[in-house]
Amino acid sequence: MIYTVTLNPSIDYIVEVDQLILGGLNRMERDLKLPGGKGINVSRVLNQLEVENKALGFLGGFTGRYIEEWLHQEGISSDFVAVADDTRINIKLKAKEETEINGTGPAIRAAEAEALLHKLDALQASDIVVLSGSVPPSLGADFYDRLIAVCKRRGAEFVIDTTGQALRQALVSRPLLIKPNHHELAELFGVTITSRDEIIVYGRRLLEEGAQHVLVSMAGEGALFISEQGVYHAKAPAGIVKNSVGAGDSMIAGFVGTFSLTGDLLEAFRAGVASGSATAFSDDLASREHIERLRSGVVVSKV
Repeated sequence: MIYTVTLNPSIDYIVEVDQLILGGLNRMERDLKLPGGKGINVSRVLNQLEVENKALGFLGGFTGRYIEEWLHQEGISSDFVAVADDTRINIKLKAKEETEINGTGPAIRAAEAEALLHKLDALQASDIVVLSGSVPPSLGADFYDRLIAVCKRRGAEFVIDTTGQALRQALVSRPLLIKPNHHELAELFGVTITSRDEIIVYGRRLLEEGAQHVLVSMAGEGALFISEQGVYHAKAPAGIVKNSVGAGDSMIAGFVGTFSLTGDLLEAFRAGVASGSATAFSDDLASREHIERLRSGVVVSKV
């Protein structure tokens, strides 16, 4: 079983306008309300790939109910901790440029945090836990460490998709996979990266620090997969980019879901790139049909 953990979910309210007039009246051409949060995105794409999974995290208020009902309608299993405050709303304003206004999210109380930790006590050694996104300030900077400690105690693998110090601290616990993009990789080491060779150098340093596998997304340049078995590159499929939200989460879902079913790292890499690209070419997250249509065209080559 794959479990996803989203500590600060959201409703993503996507608004499209032809031209944004600051200080004036703007009429939207189209709007969408979608369940948001990195772990929730992973669960939705895993569901498309027909990989059994359960979504965990914190939900509260009418916004939390909206998300839970949406996941239920898609047939996604969930076991969220109910919190006293409302789940946040993030605004994605699309005009000539895309502007994001993200809510801060609810304050998580100590009892609510403990309830989530207790849910992970059901983990088994064959399970994979995907920890995605930022940690709400009310939980404390060490909350991922506490979740990882439960995973290790239960013998389960974990994947972590976050940035900065939280990611560095997690490396010593040997995550199954981490997925920085090339900008995040540079920020992690406080450097400027200008070439694929430099990405490989710093990707290998993440292996040395504890990661089992490193997946680096490079937008239109495709992606690199770095592990003890070698370094591999996948060229990005051709298509028109419509959506920047959730492509990285979809890549993780494609990789982890396929790896859990097949144990084949390169096929998992191929599925990850196809899934991320399918989301980038869609209004919402990738569909199974779109992923499969792109998968055969993803060429993986050893560097």
